[in-house]
Amino acid sequence: FPNNHWGEWNDSQLQPTIQRLMKGYNRYLRPNFNGPVEIGMSLDIASIDAISEINMDYTATIFLRQRWRDSRLVFPGNESVSVDGRLVSLLWIPDTFIPDSKRSFLHDVTVENRLIRIFSNGTVLYALSITATIACNMDLTKYPMDKQVCTLQLESGYNIQDVVFYWTRGNDSVKGLDTLRLAQYSVESYYTSVSEAVYETHYPKLVLHFSLRRNVLFFILETYVPSTLLVVLSWVSFWISQSSVPARTCIVTTVLTMTTLMMGARTSLPNANCFIKAIDVYLGICFTFIFGALLEYACAHFYTMQHQTIVDLHRELLREFAESNGNGVVPIVSSSQPTQSVDVGSTAEEPTEGPANSDVKNHAASTEKAPSQGCGLSSVKDASRRAAAVFVVENPHNIDSHARTVFPAAFLFVNILYWLYYLFL
Repeated sequence: FPNNHWGEWNDSQLQPTIQRLMKGYNRYLRPNFNGPVEIGMSLDIASIDAISEINMDYTATIFLRQRWRDSRLVFPGNESVSVDGRLVSLLWIPDTFIPDSKRSFLHDVTVENRLIRIFSNGTVLYALSITATIACNMDLTKYPMDKQVCTLQLESGYNIQDVVFYWTRGNDSVKGLDTLRLAQYSVESYYTSVSEAVYETHYPKLVLHFSLRRNVLFFILETYVPSTLLVVLSWVSFWISQSSVPARTCIVTTVLTMTTLMMGARTSLPNANCFIKAIDVYLGICFTFIFGALLEYACAHFYTMQHQTIVDLHRELLREFAESNGNGVVPIVSSSQPTQSVDVGSTAEEPTEGPANSDVKNHAASTEKAPSQGCGLSSVKDASRRAAAVFVVENPHNIDSHARTVFPAAFLFVNILYWLYYLFL
């Protein structure tokens, strides 16, 4: 290579050791053509800035360190040489990339954050700072009591015959996750693995698996507690008199508030139809109980009005009957003079008894013929009366008294099933 193959660098600007090492060095050819180059990896997780459920990704800042041995860079002594990061263009470096990265960049303030250290035995340490947005497939069916497992993958464009990846210290090769503090998550566990990426051929791949558990306390205070209080607020109507219609129609306000709460809980989540989340189930349960309280008042009010109509009709009939008794139309013989019928002669009684006996006989004959002639119609009427009697409530005020017990007990039972299922299953 000519002397100007270093670009803007020349011999006078290089250290004597680097000048000797770079003489005849070809950065386009990988080292160790007798076998694959073994590249050790280690990571420092500086931060995980954002975890997005909508985009299914997370943004992390990492310090990636790679170590390999290049026999062309061996020099005498036991010392190491730190090289300016801008000299990376003079050396062969691995083409490591993150396959699941959506966006990434290298830190370049005030210069590119790169470190190159060359040891006397030819080992090269190459470190750089990266911020990347990486895809993470999430299962949100138990949101917000979910646990997500995300990965950070490192691959190479060289196949396994040319390059081999390995973690320098196993699980200890990853630092920073133990002390990481996130807004909604806590790092539960992590581990590393070595595998191969298969495309047209086999390529080396390293994978960091880490498990994130969401902190549910925030959602309890923001969503679960307000929705539960709205359900309890709807039960207050059971203790309000049924005649106070404006006071009991406040349940409509709780229905509208619950609808607003449900809409707000869905704004920060993907609208995929495949995700029926745990928070959606709970909000649906609360909305059902609030709507049930509204229906309970409608039924109680309906039966109260029906019962009042029957009572008024009964009173009207009693009043008319009392008036008819006072006018002397209905009774034929007064109970205050029981001896008058006895004092009358037999000749006077016979004409009156004849028509009466004939009327009784005609009525008995008609009652005997009625079942044979109108059996089907009378049975239908009786069945309809029995069916209507099932839906008739004798005392409508008992509806509220039963609702005071049934609604809280049912809500408590559903809550126990809900939390047992989503927390322990």
